[in-house]
Amino acid sequence: MSNTNNKAKIKEIFSSIQGEGLYIGTKQLFIRFCACNLNCDYCDTPFLPDNINERNTFFEFTPDELIEYINKKFDINSINYISLTGGEPLIWNEFLAEFLPKVRTKFYLETNATITENLDKILPYIDVIAADIKLPSCSGIQNSFELHNQFFKAIKDSKIDCAITRQYDCNGKKVFAKIIFDHRITDKEIESCIYIAKMYDLELILQPRMIDNELSIPNQTIINVFDKFSKRYKNIRLIPQVHKFLDIE
Repeated sequence: MSNTNNKAKIKEIFSSIQGEGLYIGTKQLFIRFCACNLNCDYCDTPFLPDNINERNTFFEFTPDELIEYINKKFDINSINYISLTGGEPLIWNEFLAEFLPKVRTKFYLETNATITENLDKILPYIDVIAADIKLPSCSGIQNSFELHNQFFKAIKDSKIDCAITRQYDCNGKKVFAKIIFDHRITDKEIESCIYIAKMYDLELILQPRMIDNELSIPNQTIINVFDKFSKRYKNIRLIPQVHKFLDIE
């Protein structure tokens, strides 16, 4: 049974398609956790429990209560992954350490890649990590590259017993990084992104910043940024947020 004091605040739970990154178009069950340790300039995600709008409610679950809820409300067999998103789900790592081992499905972690505390406790149960690289020019987070380096190093250094978990690909961990950018991206930021990508063998996903359902920068600017990256790093893709073009959640 769950520790009744081990609860997480969850903003919403819904089934939809993944609209970003390498697994775009796959059906996922999204569990959006409340709270975040960052305050990015471009964030428009309703993850706060006290948002004063049409989504002004949140759920509070123990791990067992959450399992019971999703089994009752959703057909888990019809989805590809359960997406842990936010906010920042790693804020709730104590909750996740109890919840994840009890669910027999694949997990997709969407994270801002800045929290390493107790990361080793949940890594064995995560199948895909979609990590952000926050550009100071676009996000406003000034010490992001230092934090990201610590995060990816923690993954690289983690010791995972594959014989026990049977979920994680220890020889080729499914980790990729998304980079939201706009016209303010600098050559120095591009260099820093490529440095981290090369050090940790990351596939990079360039994601032009969107405002509502529209691209915030001209197409030629997007291509120019992509060319700057691709001249120095080949493991890279340019993929906008498809769910916004489709106008789905």
